[in-house]
Amino acid sequence: MSRIILATGRRKTAVARVVLTPGTGAITVNGRTLGDYFPIEAHRKDILLPLELANTVGQFDIRATVTGGGISGQAGALRLGIARALVQLDEEFRKILRPAGLLTRDPRMVERKKYGQKKARKRFQFSKR
Repeated sequence: MSRIILATGRRKTAVARVVLTPGTGAITVNGRTLGDYFPIEAHRKDILLPLELANTVGQFDIRATVTGGGISGQAGALRLGIARALVQLDEEFRKILRPAGLLTRDPRMVERKKYGQKKARKRFQFSKR
């Protein structure tokens, strides 16, 4: 199983391109370590969830390029990318990852701001007189 697997994950406006190779479990995001790029523990746990469920922690090296969005969207995009890469590697992982909701692209996006309003739904203060 010495093949390279490429996968893409998206969340909000973030896009993660994931390269999965057999290795020792080193994860680099945009040339930095996982702990350096994602300082919040909850994001790191979220990203590693597909590997933990598939019992493949420490078996693969992951190189990821993440662009767009904020830190939370990037973490979600990376999680989806890793999950998709694992399914490409072995179709059996689909049975584990699908029920956990790790293969579903979260469709929620930021609603656009409307003219004549303060934000997407918030309006300017109404004055009767």
